[in-house]
Amino acid sequence: MRNHILTSAIALAAALSSCPALARPMTEVDLATLKRVGAPAASPDGRWIAFQMTETAPDSYKRATGLWLVDRKTKDAKPVQIADTPGKNETSPAFAPDGSLYFLSNASGSDQVWRIDVKTGGAATQVTDTKAEVAGFKISPNGERLLAWGDIPMECTDFGCDAKDKGALVGPGSGRLYKDGAGFVRHWDQWETPGTHSRPFVFNLADGKASVARPIAAGLVGDTPSKPFGDGSELAWGPDSRTVYFTMRKADRDEPRSTNLDIYSWLVDSRMMPVNLTESNQATDTLPAPSPDGKWLAYAAMARPGYEADRQVLMLRNLENGETKKLTDAWDRSVASIAWAPDGKSLYVTADDVLDHPVFRVDAASGKVEKLKASAEAFDGNIGDVTPLPDGTLLYSRNTALLPTDVYVRDAKGKVTQLSAVNAATLASFDPVRIDRMQFAGANGDKVWGMILKPANAAAKLPVAFIVHGGPQGSFGNSWSTRWNPRLFAEQGYGVVTVDFHGSTGYGQAFTDSINKDWGGKPLQDLKLGLAAAGRQDAQLDIANACALGASYGGYMMNWIAGQWTDGFKCLVQHDGVFDARAMAYETEELWFDEWEHGGAYFEVPEEFEKWNPVNHVDKWKTPMLVITSEKDFRIPYTQGIAAFTALQRRGVPSQLLVFPDENHWVLKGANSVQWHRTVFDWLGTYLKK
Repeated sequence: MRNHILTSAIALAAALSSCPALARPMTEVDLATLKRVGAPAASPDGRWIAFQMTETAPDSYKRATGLWLVDRKTKDAKPVQIADTPGKNETSPAFAPDGSLYFLSNASGSDQVWRIDVKTGGAATQVTDTKAEVAGFKISPNGERLLAWGDIPMECTDFGCDAKDKGALVGPGSGRLYKDGAGFVRHWDQWETPGTHSRPFVFNLADGKASVARPIAAGLVGDTPSKPFGDGSELAWGPDSRTVYFTMRKADRDEPRSTNLDIYSWLVDSRMMPVNLTESNQATDTLPAPSPDGKWLAYAAMARPGYEADRQVLMLRNLENGETKKLTDAWDRSVASIAWAPDGKSLYVTADDVLDHPVFRVDAASGKVEKLKASAEAFDGNIGDVTPLPDGTLLYSRNTALLPTDVYVRDAKGKVTQLSAVNAATLASFDPVRIDRMQFAGANGDKVWGMILKPANAAAKLPVAFIVHGGPQGSFGNSWSTRWNPRLFAEQGYGVVTVDFHGSTGYGQAFTDSINKDWGGKPLQDLKLGLAAAGRQDAQLDIANACALGASYGGYMMNWIAGQWTDGFKCLVQHDGVFDARAMAYETEELWFDEWEHGGAYFEVPEEFEKWNPVNHVDKWKTPMLVITSEKDFRIPYTQGIAAFTALQRRGVPSQLLVFPDENHWVLKGANSVQWHRTVFDWLGTYLKK
C-alpha cells in the first residue's frame, strides 16, 4: 500500500519563484539560519496574535529572538515586529485580560517580565525586578496576579536571595558536596546545585507592576516545572484567579528512579499547604487544565510507575467531590497537550498518530474522540500550541518534514488561514523534495510505517541515507527538525529512508511497549525489512549503496548494527549512542529509563543488559564509523562515544571522532550545527557513490 504526500506549499513556492531554473540545494547553513517561529498567543477577543521568532546571523551564527504581532481584523495583514530592543531577546508572549501583551525580556540585564499595550503602542515597561531570573510566567484570569517561576534556593522566601547554602564544601576548595539521598547529582547537561530548584511564586499585579512575591510550595522540595523539559503546561490558574495547579516530582533519594509527577492545588489567599490531588497514582500525572467553569480539572496520567513512555490518558477530576474518570481510556493514543473549548463541553488534545501529530476533539461527557479535519492541507504534519479562541477558531503552530514552523488558524467551519510565512521566499529558492509514506510487514508480521524523501527532479539512482530515530519511544514522522532534518539530507542528493520500528509512538501502546527488553530484536528486524521495502517501493533508491545514521537510541542501533548487520552499509554515523550497556547503567542520570527498558537495575538482571550490549560484539565490527559526542551530555556520557572510537581504532576500522565541548545530548548552536553537518556530509560522500 502506498500513500503519497503532496506538499502543496513547496510546490506552490517553486511555481511562484521568479527564477525556478536557479533553484539550488538547501545547505547546512540554510538549516542553521532559517527563521524559527514559536509560542503563538491570542488576545482575549482573538483579534491579536503574537508569536516569537528567532533569527540567526549567517556570518556569526548569533541568534536573537523578537516578538511579532498580527491583527486578524485587517485583511491580508502581515506580521509586524513589536517590543524590539536591539541586542536583546523578547520571548514567551502572553496577553492579559485587558489586552496588553506581557513577555520575557533581558533588556534590563536579566530575564524579567515586561509589558506593552498593543493597541496604543509606545514603549515597553518592566513588570518584575527580581534577584533571580524569571524562567516563565502566567497571568491570572482577572489580571490581578502573576504566577512566575525560576531557579531559586529553597532557603529564599523571596524570588531570589543571597543564599548561604550553595552546596559547596566547607573550606577553601570549589567542590560540591552531595549528601546521602540527595537525588540527582547531574541532570541532562547541568550539575545540580544542592538546595536549588525551579520554584513558582505568585505576585500581585497593579498598574503593570509586580509586587509581594509569595512562594507556592514553600514546604515541598522539587522542581516546578519539572526538569529538564517541563514548561508552562505544567502550571495553570483556576478561573477564580485564587487557585493554582502545578506539577512536581519530589527531589529526594528516589528522584533518579521516579516518574512520579503529581499535580497539586494551592489557594493563593490561604496559609494552607498545597494539596496533592494525585497522590494515589505513583506514575506520572501532568498537564493540569481546569475547565472554564472551574468545576473540572483535566490532566494526563500514566499508569505504570517508572515508565516514561507509558500511555498518557486524558483524565477528568470533579473538583467538588474529587471523583476522577479516565476520559480516553478506550482510545489507544497518548495525549501530549490539553486545551478546553470555551464552552467547556469538549477538549482539544494532540497525539502522535501514524507519522503525524494531529489535533483531536474529545467530548467531555462521553470521552468520544474525533480527529479534526480542515478544508486545506495545512492541517497535517506536526501540530502544536493549540489555543481555542472565543469564536470557535483554533490557533495553532504547524510544521512538516518539508516545512518549518508557522502560525495558522482554523475557523469553526474548517477553513485554514496561514498567519505567518516567515521562510517562504527562502524555501522557494531550494530544489523541491518529494516525500512518500510506506508501510510493510515488519517483525512478527506487524504493520510498520516509514517515509522516503528524495530530490523531486532526480533522474539517476540515488545513494541512501538510512536515518534511525532516537527515543526509542518516538517517531521519525512528518515533522520539521532543526537537528536531524531528512529534507536537508535529500537536498544533498540522497534518498532518505526512515522507519518507525517496534517501540515507536503513534501506533498504539502495545506497539510502543514492544521494544522493552528487546532493544536489538524486533527493531533491527524492522529496519532490515524496512530498507528492503523502500527499495521495492522506489526503484530509484540504491539500497546497496547506503549509509546508516542515528543518535541516542539511533546511535545505539548504529553500534548494534556494526556487530549484527555487518554487510548492510558502506558506512555508519553514530551520535551519542550506547556502546556499553553496563557502564551506561551506572553513568546515566535518569535511572528510571534504563531500568525500565531492561527490567531492573544492572546488578539485578545483568543478563538483560548483556543480551543487547554492543560491546560484546566488537570482534565483528568492520564498517567505517563516524562517532559524534558532546562533553555536556549526561544522558549518554561522552565516555561511551570515546569507548566506541577506541574500539574502532584498535580494530583498524576506518573511523573519526567529533567531540563538542559545549553541547549536550543535542547539537543546538548554529556554528556547531554547520560543523556537524559538514562533517557528516563529508563522511557520507567518502563512502557513497552518487
